[in-house]
Amino acid sequence: MTMTSLGLPAIRRDAGDPAAEMPRSGPLIDTFGRVATDLRVSLTDRCNLRCTYCMPAEGMDWLPGDELLTHDELTRLLTLAVTRLGIDSVRFTGGEPLLYRRLEDLVAEVTALRPRPEIALTTNGLGLARRAQALADAGVDRVNVSLDSLDAAHFAAITRRDRLNDVLDGLSAATAAGLGPVKVNAVLDPVTGLSDAVELLDYCLRYGYQLRIIEQMPLDAEHLWRRDATLGADDIVTALAAHFELRTDPAPRGSAPAQLWRVNGGPATVGIIASVSHAFCAACDRTRLTADGQIRNCLFAADETDLRGLLRGGADDDALELVWRAAMWRKAAGHGINDPGFVQPQRSMSAIGG
Repeated sequence: MTMTSLGLPAIRRDAGDPAAEMPRSGPLIDTFGRVATDLRVSLTDRCNLRCTYCMPAEGMDWLPGDELLTHDELTRLLTLAVTRLGIDSVRFTGGEPLLYRRLEDLVAEVTALRPRPEIALTTNGLGLARRAQALADAGVDRVNVSLDSLDAAHFAAITRRDRLNDVLDGLSAATAAGLGPVKVNAVLDPVTGLSDAVELLDYCLRYGYQLRIIEQMPLDAEHLWRRDATLGADDIVTALAAHFELRTDPAPRGSAPAQLWRVNGGPATVGIIASVSHAFCAACDRTRLTADGQIRNCLFAADETDLRGLLRGGADDDALELVWRAAMWRKAAGHGINDPGFVQPQRSMSAIGG
């Protein structure tokens, strides 16, 4: 069993050639021909957990309220993305998106757009038990719930909060509300992670969840990430294969970030998202909007493009569209994590959005 890397795009359009000038309409494309159809929207940088791979235990400075996009500004940009830029999938993230007070209203407004995009939510699961049905009624199609360990002590050490049962209740409520397939996102602790992964996969198989294990990435607020202190995809697959029969999923991967394996003969699968060890930049179809109105064309981009300032300065939709298109047109071939000169983004995952 081996990981399949999608690497980097092999052919670049000549951005200096007038014939390859940035399109003013049509798909949201970059100079390598990749088309962004998946929008990740961070609704807040705040979170009610303090996961070690994302945030410090204390002292996180939240964005001031007046720097966050208002509800009306969010809906305007989402409408632009769907109706003009070809976005067909919207995922709400954070921080923790359930902390956004008008989440159900926002989901309903996006659901009403035509063509209707698929709507997903990535959450830590706290509070999901009491809101899952309302979110489904508003239009959420599916959820990903973060769960790094089923061991209460391990969970508390990773998240710095004793809330495991709340997450498990949220998973059950999501299933009952029809928000499937419910996916479990796990970032493994370097010390306990391999045993946690085995328990998580067994649990997901029993309850019908889809496990997605994510390599720890250099996006922690304290910039303490070290390659040699994290678990790589090959190590994870080897550990799982000692307990389960794994076969590479024959279905085309497309732009999906996870390499899938069928478990014990299928149809159940487990996925590994190997952003560090097996980059999949060549098939990336994402564009990102931060809670303070910045466009990021890559999770690891060194710069951002400000839409909030344009919005508040009176820019019309034509101007906003062109700026968004230009931001994506400049997208690099890859995230550069494995380059000698890689510099970790100043923002942590909680401020960028997952």
